[in-house]
Amino acid sequence: MCQLRIVKNFTSSRLIPSALRPIYQKVQANERISEQEACQLYRSTDINSLGRIANVVRERINGNRATYILNRYVNYSNICVLSCQFCAFGARKRDAHAFELAIGEIVAATSSALAQGITEVHMVGGLHPTLPAAWYLELLARLRTLDPHLHIKAFTAIEIRHLAERIFKRSIEDTLRLLSEAGLNSLTGGGAEIFDPIVRDRICRGKETAEEWKDVHRIWHRMGGRSTCTMLFGHIETIEQRVDHLRQLRELQDETHGFTGFVPFAFVPETTLLSHIRPASGLDQLRNLAVSRIYLDNFEHITGYWIAMTLPLAQISLDYGVDDLHGTLMEEKIFHMAGSKTPQQQTVATLERTITEAGRHPVQRDSYYRAVVCRKEVPSRALTPV
Repeated sequence: MCQLRIVKNFTSSRLIPSALRPIYQKVQANERISEQEACQLYRSTDINSLGRIANVVRERINGNRATYILNRYVNYSNICVLSCQFCAFGARKRDAHAFELAIGEIVAATSSALAQGITEVHMVGGLHPTLPAAWYLELLARLRTLDPHLHIKAFTAIEIRHLAERIFKRSIEDTLRLLSEAGLNSLTGGGAEIFDPIVRDRICRGKETAEEWKDVHRIWHRMGGRSTCTMLFGHIETIEQRVDHLRQLRELQDETHGFTGFVPFAFVPETTLLSHIRPASGLDQLRNLAVSRIYLDNFEHITGYWIAMTLPLAQISLDYGVDDLHGTLMEEKIFHMAGSKTPQQQTVATLERTITEAGRHPVQRDSYYRAVVCRKEVPSRALTPV
């Protein structure tokens, strides 16, 4: 159990050290902080003051509520044409750990989860070299027939580029339109990693550039779609590169207003080619969340991704600017294939108890972070992966 002390937000500037007080006063006045000030926050060792400043933003935007979603993760395949150094998930077809689910298996798993009350299915996979365009369209169409209200959140920006360029052989906009017509509701935020080109060249050479990642989301947002965004931190990046990543996300949000929330997660190095890297500490994860909440003033929601950070630390993060704990998930492969030891699922009762114990009001949300007023009865036992 994490022993970090939970702090509550206080509004007295006397509790903020003099070095951070100008930033605190800007945040209190609802003014935007600079990249230099974000770097200063990252370098601060006063974690409690960072939490207090971050909670000014959290309380202004979200009050005392903290949300979760009933969702089901599906990784449809890990077969991928890339070989990113940070990734333990991707595989070649000949590899022993390669897998590829049939459409019927995905539909059956989702149908079972619907019976347990989920409102969202979240699907990502590798860049599969041979699955045809018809496969993706049939998958979405069959999932849509299960429940017209099911939210289908699927595909990262790099998956969309791969589908457009190599599978559908159409423009990104045309590809997104076809997927949307088949049933796609929103895009996932994965693949952003760290935007800096030097970092990308070292950890995910051959993956899309930052501009290419942003362009997919920009096009989707202009089409009226919504998406989340992410940051993978705690590997080889510097503080300045983290802040630059946040800056680019804040600028794109200023432009499109299409991101529903920000989901940072710490790199899990254990079974990757970067296994020599020391994992991010709990303090670093809380610091990253707090700075993100303070800097991303045009984002409504910051998620403490319990699958990567453990549920006890995610609970503490509710006092460091976080207002969302993500969801039930039911089955997760990407982080666990990298070595994560967290559970692969959580019950509604556990998520609500976690939020309540932190002094927040638990609210079930939908994929757009809106409160779900009436929901199906969900068993208090653990949701069982199919």
